[in-house]
Amino acid sequence: MVTPAAKRKAVAHLVGMHGMSERRACKAIGCCRMTVRYQTSRSDDAGLRQRMRAIAHERRRFGYRRLHVLLKREGYLVNHKKLFRLYREEKLTVRRRGGRKRALGTRAPMTVPVLPNERWSLDFVSDQMTDGRRFRILTVVDDCTRECLALVVDTSLSGARVARELDRLVAERGKPKMVVSDNGSEFTSNAILTWADQSRVAWHYIAPGKPMQNAFIESFNGRLRDELLNETLFTSLAQARVALRCWRADYNDARPHSQLGWQTPSEFAATCTPRRDLALRYIEGSAPDPAAHMGTSNRPNELRPG
Repeated sequence: MVTPAAKRKAVAHLVGMHGMSERRACKAIGCCRMTVRYQTSRSDDAGLRQRMRAIAHERRRFGYRRLHVLLKREGYLVNHKKLFRLYREEKLTVRRRGGRKRALGTRAPMTVPVLPNERWSLDFVSDQMTDGRRFRILTVVDDCTRECLALVVDTSLSGARVARELDRLVAERGKPKMVVSDNGSEFTSNAILTWADQSRVAWHYIAPGKPMQNAFIESFNGRLRDELLNETLFTSLAQARVALRCWRADYNDARPHSQLGWQTPSEFAATCTPRRDLALRYIEGSAPDPAAHMGTSNRPNELRPG
């Protein structure tokens, strides 16, 4: 018996079942009488618990840290340690999914870009519908702002289709300095090689069998699969497109990101607007190195690896 609740229960058992006095029962088990007679003054926090359960039910793969951020947005002022206690009492702990064996050894950390459109990451994610038909998702992420730029869904995505989607993104956001991808056949096709040559965009291929070299998109794909794909049954391609479009909007505009100081990617991108303009002009060749305008110190929005 190490907790006060267990000691109170033992004293109550001795008094009720064996007819012992409270004083003698406390002496028998080595418990202070003040502990037995203590009446808690802690509030039950019924409103906070109910709202926390509602958010956790809606966002089943969010841990207590993200729930804490969302509750603070709604005006609930609660210490993160207290919230963690309530989180455990309500049995809302997220079950960890089975992991996989990872390579051992030291690896050089991936550098973090400091400008929007400095580097985009691309990859594919696959899933299937309830009738067994499979579909693929092209994911595109800005490595600086962590924004999800596109989620393209179809039963087949060729290199030409990827090039068209990249043209659409360039028209919306401007041209990136570099694109990072694996060595998939779509990314090594003649259509992509031609696009990179004509657009004058550096295309970097990671080493075969080394997905950790494309860590930003791999992390994003893990969140996508954990929070949406594993939680949803898709009956049609149209439903998948709608669900992914809604999830992308929620990811960019509502979901707090731990590596951005719990800001959303859109909020963080808003602080990068001046740097984004400089980057676009630098890419187009109409301005000198943006580092000369930004300075070399006191960059509050620069992310650091590790």
